[in-house]
Amino acid sequence: MTKTARGNFVSEWFGHRIYPHVVPSPEALKNQRDQQCPFLSRVKDNPQECVKNTKSKGVCTISSCSNGPRQDWVACPYRVFDPRLIETVASRLYDAKPVDAIPGPRLELEATRSKVLRALKSGRSVLVYFDQKIGGEVSLSATAKSPEMAFDVTLVELLWQHGSVGLGRFAILEVQTMDFHGSYGRAVGNLRSGLDLHRDRFPEVLEENQWWAGDRIEGPNIANVFKRTFYQMMFKFSFGGHDACVGTALVISASVWDSWQPFLAAPNLVDAGDGTSRLLHPEAKGKQGRVPAWIYVFDLDHSAKTTPSPIRISRIIGLTADALGYYALKAAPEEASLRLLSEAGVYATLRRRLQAYWPSQDIIVVGFSSGDG
Repeated sequence: MTKTARGNFVSEWFGHRIYPHVVPSPEALKNQRDQQCPFLSRVKDNPQECVKNTKSKGVCTISSCSNGPRQDWVACPYRVFDPRLIETVASRLYDAKPVDAIPGPRLELEATRSKVLRALKSGRSVLVYFDQKIGGEVSLSATAKSPEMAFDVTLVELLWQHGSVGLGRFAILEVQTMDFHGSYGRAVGNLRSGLDLHRDRFPEVLEENQWWAGDRIEGPNIANVFKRTFYQMMFKFSFGGHDACVGTALVISASVWDSWQPFLAAPNLVDAGDGTSRLLHPEAKGKQGRVPAWIYVFDLDHSAKTTPSPIRISRIIGLTADALGYYALKAAPEEASLRLLSEAGVYATLRRRLQAYWPSQDIIVVGFSSGDG
């Protein structure tokens, strides 16, 4: 594999595939020319400009080999705003048949209000959701004993109660994006200049100059993102155990799930027999009960000839905050401690460093086993 092939590349720009190959379409060219986000536009049912700043404008995903194989890493949460995905997650959280989840701003439309009221009066519940750019995010205020906590997406069940619209149980949906070292500025500048110069032949010219999309793009900041995500999800997964909350779902790419394995001691998942798996605390094996938290792992089908690339769910994992805490704070540290005195451990490195400055002196490790354990 060449150096270029092993690099990092913007893989989707304004929602459309440009690496490892370009998937052309009139919609893709229009979104790129008008700097529109096809995902927010679909949710709001009218054209929406990309919300990112100038240097990262249009960057949805980054293609990287940081885990070994080439994978897409999501750089913008709105890349995952597929109504079908939101409704699939909502159906599981609310233990219901396929549901309609309505973006909050749609309630400004009289037709939407009438449809919702008809559904409620007939005994059906309706789900409405909010996000920072879709009606405003929902958050918990900080207290002297707890931090401020914002939710990516909040869903709430609407019910008809005594002639009024009642608020039922809520749900939390989190989308994990990845931070990247360096700047997107050079690559985005290349893409914008290429589009301006080759407005009608942009897909063909870009296919021949894919280095444009990889100019100074650096790899994902895996460790920092895991630490940030783990801290927040310990709170949010625990909220799923509250009577008022039907559960919390975290949506992550397969690349992120793979990068998490060393931080969770590469846990074995238990097949639940229904197309889902469980991440169980060792003391909880055999116990049954409501699953308060779910992780949805997805891939983007970059081989598809359609654009945007379809989302494919590859894993659905039920878990608890206790299970996540066990693997991250107990199992993984215990595994790491087994390596402290190994041949590649701490003392081996210290001995090598000392001998670099004092080559004539024999240096040994005193009082410790050199093997694992």
